[in-house]
Amino acid sequence: MSEQFPISILAAAEDAGKRLDQFLVTHLPETSRARVQQLIEQKKVLVNESAGKPSLRLRGGERIAVLGAVKAIPLRAMAEEIPLDIVFEDDDLAIVNKQAGMMVHAGAGATDDERNRGTLVNALLHHMAKLSGLGGELRPGIVHRLDRATSGLIVVAKNDAAHRKLAAQFSRRQVKKTYIALVQGWVKPDRGTIDSSISRDRVRRTRMTTRRTGGREAITHYKVVRRIPSKFGKFTLLELQIDTGRTHQIRVHMASMGHPVVGDTNYGAARELRAKAGGAISLPRNFLHAMSLQLQHPRTGAQLSFVQPMPAELESYLREIETG
Repeated sequence: MSEQFPISILAAAEDAGKRLDQFLVTHLPETSRARVQQLIEQKKVLVNESAGKPSLRLRGGERIAVLGAVKAIPLRAMAEEIPLDIVFEDDDLAIVNKQAGMMVHAGAGATDDERNRGTLVNALLHHMAKLSGLGGELRPGIVHRLDRATSGLIVVAKNDAAHRKLAAQFSRRQVKKTYIALVQGWVKPDRGTIDSSISRDRVRRTRMTTRRTGGREAITHYKVVRRIPSKFGKFTLLELQIDTGRTHQIRVHMASMGHPVVGDTNYGAARELRAKAGGAISLPRNFLHAMSLQLQHPRTGAQLSFVQPMPAELESYLREIETG
């Protein structure tokens, strides 16, 4: 939060019936609902000079004061014995093939409970004696990220020197990341570049959007692998490269073209695909896979290149669409 405290807000008559936390999210646009609830839990929100509750229903006319920012509780990730698909490892870095459904690290609002468990970081701490500390105690070794529902290759730094050099390669756009995605509809033309900036959605805080001005630069290049007619509709298999690594970048950019990634219901994809003659199929993850990664070794400067084919569940789903 970048606001100056204390903040005083007067609830209008039309705010009657709104929950306190929902009201504050509207009036503090840079603050997530989870962070607003933390403010209330830490008794930093007063309603007519009394501590409020998230579920408090406003009547209109209340004076609401936000006294200060959330007090962060220091957390650290804990080692867990979780299987990892390690593609490459030496003293400086590791390349991991992350499975879909695994978060890379716990969020800043996580607590030392199940939300801070089962992440890639938890698994890395068990499998590796040392990781870079530059990312902090919740993100040791993490140089870049993949969305929870996305699978594929991710690089991990095992010491601070490697982390700095890898981060510099990402910053200079020297790391080449290639993804494979199945999207709804037929994408035209055969090749293209999307350069729409990306911002957080003001209303749905878990989403990003290209519809606001002043967002962060984001560049995605795509190439059509094949267009697929099927009984479930039209689809395009794409190969994509990203010059930038914004949150949800490929998912947001493809949705902005009217071609959401299959399975990505958060950005408008169908929850299930139905055939005209009956029958339906669904995918409990996004059809998005980080299939190749090219970078320089942070110590030797040698060019490293890794390729990881689509996981079995995506191959099977694609066959079902193509043969249907």
